[in-house]
Amino acid sequence: MTWILVGGLLAAAVFAIGVVVRRRAVRHALRTVHRTRSRVERFKLARKRIVREILLADPEIAAAVRDHAEENGVAEHRVWKQVNVYIDEIVPFFNILTYYRIGLVVSRLLLNFFYKVSAEYAGSSTQSTLPRDAVVIYLMNHRSNADYVLVGYVLSGRVAISYAVGEWARVFPLEYIFKSFGAYFIRRKYREKLYHTVLERYVQLITRNGVTQGIFLEGGLSRDGKLGKAKIGLLDYVLGAARDPVLRRRLYIVPVAINYDRVLEDRSLLRELDAREGRRRPPKSAQFAEVARYVWWNLARLVARRWKRYGRASVVIGDPLSVDAWLESRAGTAGDIFASDRAERLAQVQTLADAALEKIAALVPVTPVSLACAALQSLDGDFVTHAQLVERMSDMRDVLRELNARVIHREGDVEEIFDRAWRMLSMRRILVKTGSGYTLLPGNRPLISYYANSVAHLLGPFADGVRARDSLPALAAGIVNVL
Repeated sequence: MTWILVGGLLAAAVFAIGVVVRRRAVRHALRTVHRTRSRVERFKLARKRIVREILLADPEIAAAVRDHAEENGVAEHRVWKQVNVYIDEIVPFFNILTYYRIGLVVSRLLLNFFYKVSAEYAGSSTQSTLPRDAVVIYLMNHRSNADYVLVGYVLSGRVAISYAVGEWARVFPLEYIFKSFGAYFIRRKYREKLYHTVLERYVQLITRNGVTQGIFLEGGLSRDGKLGKAKIGLLDYVLGAARDPVLRRRLYIVPVAINYDRVLEDRSLLRELDAREGRRRPPKSAQFAEVARYVWWNLARLVARRWKRYGRASVVIGDPLSVDAWLESRAGTAGDIFASDRAERLAQVQTLADAALEKIAALVPVTPVSLACAALQSLDGDFVTHAQLVERMSDMRDVLRELNARVIHREGDVEEIFDRAWRMLSMRRILVKTGSGYTLLPGNRPLISYYANSVAHLLGPFADGVRARDSLPALAAGIVNVL
């Protein structure tokens, strides 16, 4: 009896200590929010149970359940069970403590360990030009899985951004981490109407409640370095909330462009591109050995104090576009897009997505490695003299400035820019110094093409030369531009 009493008291003490620790941690997190003046929408703090109840009471989901049951000959209660599975899968549980006291600290440490992070506004600060009650959707290009961390970190002093995340992250502990950061999960290339009704109504629910969202407009990572085609599934769902004229006036789209001196998974992306073209991927054992060598090599450099960062990770934020103004402009020529049939509405949404992608393309920052690779790509042969390379980089930078492209202005003159690029290219054994110039090592031409492709569209008269020497296969055309 005494041991039971002691055990009960210990359990109560542990519980009380846990409550105190949690409350103090939450207070620290709230202080961080107030200190950074970041905006956390109230709805993000709503319990998952409440969000579930709202979705289960949604008449459009109820209608989709009836249609699904009738079309597939399934009892409605079984369909409702499937809806619950979809809700569990999609809906996050934002944790302010995880986001601000753990996620923000870890992202700062990791990003600044691997990269020199830079962020800038293309025009006036987006935050200063938006109304206080604005509902903002950030549309971004997708270069790396690090984009989630990079953009979230850059915007952490403004907002807590919610992402749409694909199935790749639905493994422990990534699923828990992303959901606690407010990310919602989506099944790409999954065509079931019932699922998409649940997803659409959830996206519109958080939009109506002012949640700031981030959408990767290409729908997936770029395998060849180029900007992909704009996919409109999630954007169409968001715009569906603009049927409410009050919300329509609050809705804004902000283009965001991302680029890196080194994409961590670049070789894996190039292998996926090869696989799509029918070429055989190396066995998993070879891939595992490559990862092991990478980890060993970097640990050795750390121990020997020879660690160097991977250059720039850069973000450029564009000027906001009012959805209300865009809808008004379309009404003059195409009428009310919400009164049109689905095919016509999607065609109109595609024009908006394409226009946003053009803005993103114009904002893509030109990092030292991307500029050096573009210069290498534009010159014939696997050997180039130092004078030729620097001269071509200088000519390209002049063109970029004339076109108002986002050249990283903190890198100094062309010699300094090349010096930063050379550190990365030599460290990765892509280039070696040979006499008065540099030799491209065999098998590394695809990496040069990959980084050159990220800025080729900005290079004016040099663009055709860069594209003509692209060693990467073209991605298959005819991709359907929906989720």
